[in-house]
Amino acid sequence: MSLYSSETPWGSWEVLLEESYCKVKRICVNSGARLSYQKHFKREELWTVVQGIATVTLDGITQDYTEGQVIHIPLGSFHRVANTHPTPLAFIEIQRGTYFGEDDIVRTEDDYGRV
Repeated sequence: MSLYSSETPWGSWEVLLEESYCKVKRICVNSGARLSYQKHFKREELWTVVQGIATVTLDGITQDYTEGQVIHIPLGSFHRVANTHPTPLAFIEIQRGTYFGEDDIVRTEDDYGRV
């Protein structure tokens, strides 16, 4: 059961837990879609792939991660996830830090005009 969710051009996300010290989301990325290349100043993230293959770019290095693998996104690191495969992609994102608002995002590239 999610607290709240959103459909996006690239897929969907739902918040599973929201506390003062962390936020947990389930994120689904459509085949052929990707999120913006971005960084955060007030949170780090841990991503666990639960379905499919995540193509992750972290500070300019791109690597595929499969189900069960965990990706650490350090505070201030540029990152992006893409689904370059025909199968569904879902991962759990754990945000840890001092602020979890959507306005703590600096985008340098975005397929949807949000830079």
